[in-house]
Amino acid sequence: MDQQTKDLIQNHIDNNEVCLFMKGTPDAPQCGFSMALTNMLKLLEVNFKGINVLENQNLREGIKVFSDWPTIPQLYIKKEFVGGCDIVKEMYASGELKTILEDKGINFKK
Repeated sequence: MDQQTKDLIQNHIDNNEVCLFMKGTPDAPQCGFSMALTNMLKLLEVNFKGINVLENQNLREGIKVFSDWPTIPQLYIKKEFVGGCDIVKEMYASGELKTILEDKGINFKK
């Protein structure tokens, strides 16, 4: 991964409390997994930044290297990698996602 891509990823993570690297946009997800994760965040009324990895091939491959995680979407909360769709879905179902949001001081619908 080149430095420019690494800086771009780091910049998104540093400047957005909740950052979702996804295929498509929050209003028009381009894959079912991105849509599922977006819907969970929307149900919780979390203010998040969606980063469309399809717009930039370096970003699409770079985020996998950056997080050492092979799939997209990827959710970051307060600079911490939370996981992909399956992990976040389990955390949502168990209530753990709300706990993390609360612990990190993120506003959401309780």
